[in-house]
Amino acid sequence: MAEHTRSSIIIDATPAEVMAVIADFAAYPAWTGEVKEIEVLATVDGGRAAEVRLLLDAGAIRDEHVLAYTWDDDREVSWTLVKSQMLRALDGSYALAPLKNGSTEVTYQLAVDVKIPMLGMIKRKAEKVIIDRALAGLKKRVEG
Repeated sequence: MAEHTRSSIIIDATPAEVMAVIADFAAYPAWTGEVKEIEVLATVDGGRAAEVRLLLDAGAIRDEHVLAYTWDDDREVSWTLVKSQMLRALDGSYALAPLKNGSTEVTYQLAVDVKIPMLGMIKRKAEKVIIDRALAGLKKRVEG
């Protein structure tokens, strides 16, 4: 990813427990503020999503798009934009690192590029809002 925004959080759970929540797309509307609707279009061996259609409403960015996912066991999941009306790119990843105390450091990285002219500063702010809400929601969902 070229220009991106990144943030991390510590979650009191194992990487497998965290990744199970990340992989449960059907539950996203319940814990992510931006995802309003979701549909898994294709899966890979093991049942994890390979392609997902979702309706995203993140204030400055509202769009229906399709993302392609790549999984690295319970260590990392990354995605890239397949199609969208408003976006040129929506590339991101969750990287999970186990900690000695049994918890997991989750790092979320995101790069968004919109088709309409938008200042880089505004794009980074939108990325930061998406990341912060997602990490807080993920932590609450996993630990709750």
